[in-house]
Amino acid sequence: MKAVIMESLGISDEELEQFEAPFEKKGVVFNHFDRTSDVQTLIAEARDADAMILANMPMPEEVIRSCPALRFIDIAFTGVDHVGLGAAKERGIAVSNASGYSTEAVAELVLGMVLGMARNIREVEDRCRAGGTKDGLVGWEICGKTVGIIGLGKIGSRTAQLFHAFGATILASSRSVHRDAPDYIAQVDRDELLRRSDIVILHCPLNDSTRGMIGRKELAEMKSTAILVNAARGPVVNEKELAAALENGAIAGACLDVFDKEPPLAADTEILRAPNTLVTPHVAFATKESMTLRARIVFDNLKAWMDGKPIHVVNM
Repeated sequence: MKAVIMESLGISDEELEQFEAPFEKKGVVFNHFDRTSDVQTLIAEARDADAMILANMPMPEEVIRSCPALRFIDIAFTGVDHVGLGAAKERGIAVSNASGYSTEAVAELVLGMVLGMARNIREVEDRCRAGGTKDGLVGWEICGKTVGIIGLGKIGSRTAQLFHAFGATILASSRSVHRDAPDYIAQVDRDELLRRSDIVILHCPLNDSTRGMIGRKELAEMKSTAILVNAARGPVVNEKELAAALENGAIAGACLDVFDKEPPLAADTEILRAPNTLVTPHVAFATKESMTLRARIVFDNLKAWMDGKPIHVVNM
């Protein structure tokens, strides 16, 4: 059996060899490639593979349709909107993801971004290094604020737990009621969440119902003193309308780890020029611990599929 790893999994060569070794003993041959967006190169690399492993690189339907041997796509990521699932479904190709690997990493970065904005950490560091003081840069506390989380899955629930520990009131809005949610989470509709929250955090997947979910209307519902945090998917937010809301003071700030386009971003990207923003280049999922856990899940997925008992199956 041939398996192709289409991009780096973010772990050391030694770790990768340890994960691959049990499979190689069973006759699995692994081929490794560098990330690319060239369709013809992708087809050439994966044409005769039985299994394909990738992280968040786009995998177009054209590539999947051009790989006649392909029977399994193993996605080392939680979101799957970057993979041509329509073609996989047409061909009966099994698809699994790495759900759960980045729960801690994403929740902790969200907390860190909010703390960074609340206490003006980037600005006060620059001021300190330049021999200045805190004048004009006095921050605010999370304790006593209302945090609204849209998307109460594993990551949203962990984020709620962290902010609750800081003394915040927690609101949540999700597609369905989570009856097992802790008592400190008040589940409300999205409009109420937007109206009441001082900090709005997005942890929802990208699909037809969430694309463009936060736009001019929703931003206008938020408090003018509120901040928006997007650690979900860029297109969940209308980026142009968010930039306008920041420019005109409709909301107080935004922390963004995801954008309309995958970083690196062009220098003239509009949201980068908007005031009161803290931006990171899609790093929320990436810690040493999460990369190792992700690889473990990916190879567990591969084993389960080879055993005829696939896990972490993506509902297509």
